[in-house]
Amino acid sequence: MIIETIVISIYTLAILMIFVYALAQLNLLTNYLRASKTNHQSPLFDLSNPEQVPYVTIQLPVYNELYVIERLLNNIAKIDYPKHKLEIQVLDDSTDESLKTTKLQVQKLQRTGLDIKHLHRKNREGFKAGALKEGLKAAQGEFIAIFDADFLPKPNWLKQTIPYFKDEAIGVVQTRWGHINRDYSLLTKVQAFALDAHFTLEQTGRSSKGHFINFNGTAGVWRKTCIIDAGNWEGDTLTEDLDLSYRAQLKNWKFKYLEHVETPAELPVVISAAKSQQFRWNKGGAENFQKLLFKILRNKQISTKTKAHGILHLLNSTMFLNILIVAVLSIPMLYIKNQHTSLKPYFIIMSFFVLSTLIFFSCYWVMYRRIYGSSLKDFVKYIAMFFTFFSVAMGFSLHNTLAVIEGHLGKRSDFIRTPKFNINTTQDPYKDNKYLKSTFSFKVILEGLLMGYFAFGMYSAFVVGNGDFGLFPFHLMLFLGFGYVFVKSVFIKA
Repeated sequence: MIIETIVISIYTLAILMIFVYALAQLNLLTNYLRASKTNHQSPLFDLSNPEQVPYVTIQLPVYNELYVIERLLNNIAKIDYPKHKLEIQVLDDSTDESLKTTKLQVQKLQRTGLDIKHLHRKNREGFKAGALKEGLKAAQGEFIAIFDADFLPKPNWLKQTIPYFKDEAIGVVQTRWGHINRDYSLLTKVQAFALDAHFTLEQTGRSSKGHFINFNGTAGVWRKTCIIDAGNWEGDTLTEDLDLSYRAQLKNWKFKYLEHVETPAELPVVISAAKSQQFRWNKGGAENFQKLLFKILRNKQISTKTKAHGILHLLNSTMFLNILIVAVLSIPMLYIKNQHTSLKPYFIIMSFFVLSTLIFFSCYWVMYRRIYGSSLKDFVKYIAMFFTFFSVAMGFSLHNTLAVIEGHLGKRSDFIRTPKFNINTTQDPYKDNKYLKSTFSFKVILEGLLMGYFAFGMYSAFVVGNGDFGLFPFHLMLFLGFGYVFVKSVFIKA
């Protein structure tokens, strides 16, 4: 019974952690709904008055962006802002032929009168954080707008964001990400679904109550003095944006989130690129939890509720660990349930925690209906999308759990950029993309084994006791999720 007790204890703890996270999401949903009914008035710069137009620097951190650099620069050149108050820094750490392409494109734009500079480092010390920090030394702007290589801000973007800095307490203005290739494939639809939840429910839900939010690494503007005051960019975590965001808010800088300002970007179209991005985000989240936890707990100027939301925010990625634990132990739990009838009261109580799924279902529906609509047809599509998303997310749980463990253990790794494709439709080719590498890691083998393991879980429903199908839908989703990730990893160029 000792092994059974250990299994039950670990399983219960993981279930409880997921439930606490679900309750936090429910609180954010409440905040989000209240915020949508509130008309927040903010002091604004009048950009029609030349005396109120501040100097802005746009930073474009790029690294080997052969396929999207021309699109990026041509788009940035269309930004509608007084030229004598705007400079553009192309922070280029490239090591391939894109370096020459970028240089020529910058020179072409310079001849149009645009103040654009090509800054090249010969090393990648500090990676993206290092490039931003180096560029900041020469930046003339009072405000620093940052865009990754796959982002395409609209011409009026600065005029929609800069006015909010009239409030001198605001250190950052962040905008919502859009997706230019949302409908490209199942993979892009799932990624868009997850990001939309973050950029509606979570960002608005936190910011509306003064809880900590994060600059998302791109599509936002920093006040230069805020960056310096918070300690500048640091490259000791893989999510330098989350790190600096929390350090700034711990020094009482305010963040302004603009849900109504959309900045379109490209989603990864192959699973290797999505995995690379997920690994960086999830490991970085765990690294920042280790770096910032005690700073948050010791800060006497922030409320207990803000501390709780901040800690859970930093533990976002660790939820994958809890999901994987629940998934793997669910099959032993199925057998324990049917072998020890004395535990029946425990399993009755544990069935209550299916409420976590209902909470997530409700939260994501609010997001979905605001973007797609709330008709019966939309709701049916949402149900299919919700369970597809959860299946694929669980399929990523092993990959992301390993990233989280590395982050918590302090294992160092390089900042691996997400390859860009310049892909908008299924007719656009990507298989000759030079940045894609054929790899077959041990993790992929484990994902295949887990697919088989959850097939065994479905089989167990028929043979345990007189048939116990309570966990059958869960195991089916896990089988499909790990199967999808495994097959895409094996048979799609990665």
